[in-house]
Amino acid sequence: MIDLYTWGTPNGRKVSIMLEETGLEYESHAVNIGKDEQFEPDFLAISPNNKIPAIRDRATGVSMMESAAILMYLGRKSGQLLAKEGSPVYWQTMEWLMWQMGGVGPMLGQAHHFVRFNQGVSEYAEERYLTEARRLYGVLDRRLGEKEYLVGDYSVADIATWPWISRYEWQTIEMSDYPNVRRWYLAIADRPAVQCGYDQPFHVNGIPRP
Repeated sequence: MIDLYTWGTPNGRKVSIMLEETGLEYESHAVNIGKDEQFEPDFLAISPNNKIPAIRDRATGVSMMESAAILMYLGRKSGQLLAKEGSPVYWQTMEWLMWQMGGVGPMLGQAHHFVRFNQGVSEYAEERYLTEARRLYGVLDRRLGEKEYLVGDYSVADIATWPWISRYEWQTIEMSDYPNVRRWYLAIADRPAVQCGYDQPFHVNGIPRP
C-alpha cells in the first residue's frame, strides 16, 4: 500500500495517474494547499520542501517528494512505463521528463500566476510567460509530429507532461494551433486510468476537452 499525499494540481495528478496506470494499491490523503496544510509538521516529515505530491510506501518505508522522482520510483517498483535503465529509450525518457520539470511545469505555472490569477499586474510578465508557453507547445507539437507519444510508447514522460497541458485554457492556448498536441492530449484523456487519477484526491471538474 502506498499513501499518496496530494491535491488537485498538475503535479499532484501526475502521481495519481501513474498509480492508476500501474495498478499499485494506494490511498489518497488530501493536503489542502489553499489552507496551508502543506506546512503542517506531519506533512513536513514526508515532504521537507512543503510541496505536494508526496508518497510513503508502507512496504519499504520509503517516503518521497518531487513528482519526477516519485514517477521514477513507481516505474521501477511496478516495472511499468519506464524503460530499462541505461537503454537508449530510458535516456530519451529522462530527457523529456526533465524537459517537463525544467520547462513545462515552471513556465506554465508562471503563466497561470500572471495570466489567470493576477492579470493586469505586469504586462511584461504576461507577455514573457505566454510567449514561453507557446514556444513549449511548439516544441511538444513538433515532437508529437514524429512520435505517437513523447518517446514512442506511452511512458512517465507523457504522464508528467499531460496534466500541465490539461490546463491549456488557463494558458489561453488554442489547441487547434497545435494539432499533434491535441491528438496526443485527447488520446491520453480517454484512458480510464487517467480519468480516475485526474479525480484524486476527489472530483473537482471533468477533464477539459478541446
